Amino acid sequence: MGTLLDVPPLGFVRHDRRSPLTEPWEPLYSRRTGSAVVLGLHAGPVHTNSRGFVHGGLIGAPADNAMGLSCAAALDRVGSLVTVNLSVDFLGTTQQDQWLEFRTEFVKPGGTLCFAQAFVTADGQPCARANAIFCRLDGERRKPQS
Repeated sequence: MGTLLDVPPLGFVRHDRRSPLTEPWEPLYSRRTGSAVVLGLHAGPVHTNSRGFVHGGLIGAPADNAMGLSCAAALDRVGSLVTVNLSVDFLGTTQQDQWLEFRTEFVKPGGTLCFAQAFVTADGQPCARANAIFCRLDGERRKPQS
């Protein structure tokens, strides 16, 4: 029998883009709002640091992911994107058993770069702000010259 922590808020479904990095944090959830992708998860023991707070790395990775997916949506999924800069400002602590939401609020796509800002909330309260710059990679990725 599941618990309330197994049920995401209305509108969220299991996130379909998985990676080896996020596998230990499953289940991750997502929903679309216009051209943005919002990610969410219920914080559990695997998300915490030695002090019992949700680890900053856990906050940074899904924020990066949400912003990248939102930039791809704004660019109409043309090419792929790589993160060239990511900064996270922590506004408060986050506890186990809280619902974390990673919502991209601003996207400015360009020819080569895409800028984004996201806010992270824990049970609806702001806990972090993230900014990122993504570089568009169209076509084959070039090998560095020696």
